Amino acid sequence: MVFDGILLSLIVGFLRRGTLKGLADLNLKFGWIFPILLGIQILIFTLQRRFELLEQISGFLFILIYVIGLFFLWVNRANKGFILLFVGVFFNFIAIALNDGRMPVSYEAAAIALDPYYTEILKSGLYAKHAMITESTNFSFLGDVIPITSPYPKSQVISIGDIIMNIGIFIFIQHLMLLHKRVKPSVASFKGGE
Repeated sequence: MVFDGILLSLIVGFLRRGTLKGLADLNLKFGWIFPILLGIQILIFTLQRRFELLEQISGFLFILIYVIGLFFLWVNRANKGFILLFVGVFFNFIAIALNDGRMPVSYEAAAIALDPYYTEILKSGLYAKHAMITESTNFSFLGDVIPITSPYPKSQVISIGDIIMNIGIFIFIQHLMLLHKRVKPSVASFKGGE
């Protein structure tokens, strides 16, 4: 869902005559943390089914990744949109931390929005960092409980935290892109060039 928010914000930013020049002004403390955390998550997703130990500790690793990510967002909270990003990630962190490092997913929402294959995997156990909501799930309302379907191009199930995060990302990218707007050519400049 985060990538959807980034893509939407880039499209809107370009429509508003924004540019990517604002990236040059970007000054994030510990900016190297984010790509490393992303890489570690990808490795865990890829390898946890192959290595039993990794599967056993993957819940703890996901919680640790969230803690480090929250630290990164907090120290950079002065950036526009980062407080909302922090709140969204924190909501997802609560859902994961209180449920053994797994994001709870509503079976009903998944059945509406996702392929039946995915829902069957959810019923039988863990899927990546997700687990089906049961009676023992804590704070299930913070889990992936909101189905997104057609006309949205990609069916998925998202959380309240995902929505707040995407609003924060949208604000942040809009701010960056509009720092150096493309100048709209005026009628006078066209006449001067004739």
